[in-house]
Amino acid sequence: MNDLDFLRTPEGRALLDEVRGTDPAQELAVATRLRRTHPAPLVSAALGQARLRQRAVAKFGAADAGRMFFTPNGVEQSTRASVAAYRAERLHGLGVRSVADLCCGIGGDAIALARAGIRVLAVDRDPLTCEAARANADALGLADLIEVREADVTEVDTAPYDAVFVDPARRGGRGRIFDPEAYSPPLSWAVAAARTASRAAALKVAPGIPHEAVPADAEAEWISDGGDVKEAVLWFGAGAAPGAVRATLLPGPRTLPGTGLPDPEARTPGRYLYEPDGAVVRAHLVAEVAAQVGGGLLDATIAYVTADELLPTPYATAYEITDRMPFNVKKLKALLRERGVGTLTVKKRGSAVEPEELRKKVRPQGPNAATVFLTRVAGAPTMLIGHPAR
Repeated sequence: MNDLDFLRTPEGRALLDEVRGTDPAQELAVATRLRRTHPAPLVSAALGQARLRQRAVAKFGAADAGRMFFTPNGVEQSTRASVAAYRAERLHGLGVRSVADLCCGIGGDAIALARAGIRVLAVDRDPLTCEAARANADALGLADLIEVREADVTEVDTAPYDAVFVDPARRGGRGRIFDPEAYSPPLSWAVAAARTASRAAALKVAPGIPHEAVPADAEAEWISDGGDVKEAVLWFGAGAAPGAVRATLLPGPRTLPGTGLPDPEARTPGRYLYEPDGAVVRAHLVAEVAAQVGGGLLDATIAYVTADELLPTPYATAYEITDRMPFNVKKLKALLRERGVGTLTVKKRGSAVEPEELRKKVRPQGPNAATVFLTRVAGAPTMLIGHPAR
């Protein structure tokens, strides 16, 4: 029996309940105690699963993570639940009622699709991963809507399904894979599969995908959640606008469509600095944000927008700038000491200086807070000091 087989037995489930929330520092003591009454492999499996469930809370929430079954790769590579739910609702809104989920992993996307009322064929070639996906469908009461199949995705007939969703593996033995043709399966295969979908298709890709690698007949969407860029999705078929780009921010959702604006001009720094959301930057939509706030760029090569007025936008965070100076650690340290700044947030674009390294050098002390931007203005290394605009 493998670990998941053990853990799904009554004894295994009871043991999982017993080790739930175990402090890592107490694992050895807990393991020693439990091995007096349980087989050592089962104790190790339960403690390992408890650790994975704790890690998975950030992606799946405590309620679901506490019932689901994970593999180490499954936790690392699965889609955050909020992002999967957004994509599932978009597919449902397009009239999709069945999806072939190719490279399904532990079933995170399949779960979101099923909760949106969509029937799912979830396919993966790894036996343990498939077992985890089945266990999760069962644990969350979705087994009637999710069929898990162990197979090579390139050999699956997707014709009976309204839509195709492909999440190619983007990690190898040496870490992240940046070349889309090195994905498993390659992006070219996934695109070909998407084009055969009867109604719609969505391909999950890395947010750093080069724009020139996006097919002309796809709509490209970059998605962030809570300010963190999570993924890009290539949409085909119903509801997709070929050649269009958009940035979607969660929660919300709030979507900023591309309008084809030219890059904004660089200008003298104004009173306010706008930091566009990462999805906006990845989608190359900084010009759209600059137009919303009546601003320009701090530097022609840097994605910071500057303006004279405060015009709130959901697509960027605004800061009021109080000081501007050439990059100089001693002068920054003196200014922070004068202002009594003990909480220093360091942000950078276009600077080689590491934020933690700078904090160690300036050693902020005091009751006040400030934000320093390490960037370039007209090509010159510059520090802008300020605080979130109110």
